[in-house]
Amino acid sequence: MKILKFKKIDAFTKGSSAGNPAGYIHMNGDRLLNAQEMQRIAAELKGFVNEVGFVNQIGTDYHLRFYSSECEVAFCGHATIAIMYDLLKSSQELQQKKEVQIHVNAGTLSVFNQIAEDDAVYIMAPAPKLLDCALNARQISEALEIPTSYIDGGMPIRLIDGGLRTLIVPIQTLKGCLEICPHQENLKLFCLENGIDIIHVSTKESFLKSCKYRTRVFAPKYGYLEDPATGSGNAAFGYYLINEKLWDGDVTIAQGQNTVNPNFVKLRKSDHDGIGRILFGGCATTRIEGDYLLH
Repeated sequence: MKILKFKKIDAFTKGSSAGNPAGYIHMNGDRLLNAQEMQRIAAELKGFVNEVGFVNQIGTDYHLRFYSSECEVAFCGHATIAIMYDLLKSSQELQQKKEVQIHVNAGTLSVFNQIAEDDAVYIMAPAPKLLDCALNARQISEALEIPTSYIDGGMPIRLIDGGLRTLIVPIQTLKGCLEICPHQENLKLFCLENGIDIIHVSTKESFLKSCKYRTRVFAPKYGYLEDPATGSGNAAFGYYLINEKLWDGDVTIAQGQNTVNPNFVKLRKSDHDGIGRILFGGCATTRIEGDYLLH
């Protein structure tokens, strides 16, 4: 039996909204886990957290791997926010650092400590890849089980990889965005058949003046229908705004179906090696802390 230090942390919330639940296990020494053990833990936690992040510190570097109940995930934005917010707040040494490097399957990324100034950490998303997308509005509306008229025909549909292969679907109205309720298994099959990791829907209508967009993200490939607050998906959306020349400064996004207490994801843009890179940020709330017994 292995005794592991475990936390359940909700990302992109200070506690008033539900956030996005992530499991967090800090591995080191005799608590290192293999891929099969990490996958088993994530499967055991299905329905309790959306993904589990596993951290291994080697010297001053942090190596992160992510698992959903179904499979390993190349990059999980909300789990990265949860873990790095907790690490930076918990360590006096890390509190003094303004930037920390982490290693994930999608590459080496920078984490920026803005806890003192903004009560947030920001993650530089992987460099974007604009992928070919042959899907049309009719095919997508059928998969989402919405009228084709819900899709904003004045905005292009794109497939962008900003850590995960994200189908970006603009929606005409807030009402239409909030009404989307597809069948999980049918949408999963659609995603697998078309090489899509997650589907990101957005509308420019928002009842909150502080937020420029309302978004929702569907992730049936990973064993659940909807992701309530998403780093990687909204990073891809940030790249979409840059690509379509719609970026006009820092963005705060309200995400989720809850109209009273949505989750908030912050986006910034930074020039890195001549490429515009998206930074997504937020805070996190620890809900549970204790030992995980792996038999």
